Amino acid sequence: MTVDDAEVEHVASLARIDLDEEEIELFAAQFADILEYFEALDDVPEVDPDAELANVMRPDEVREGLTQEEALSNAPETEDGYFKGPRVS
Repeated sequence: MTVDDAEVEHVASLARIDLDEEEIELFAAQFADILEYFEALDDVPEVDPDAELANVMRPDEVREGLTQEEALSNAPETEDGYFKGPRVS
């Protein structure tokens, strides 16, 4: 599978990362390798679920969360008390 430079530039812009031409070529090759690993999942056979399994998740516990100010403290951009991100087209 191939990944072209435009796709790498698009992902980098979404992540707000500036890449030079050498880095773009490097990441394109690395992304292609990663996507090949995902193709290996197509070879994994499906199995029937075990009917005797039970939910082993713990119950939810209410805990104190971050204040809005704490949550937004490291955000590069905020607007009216919310995170602000780039437009996605």
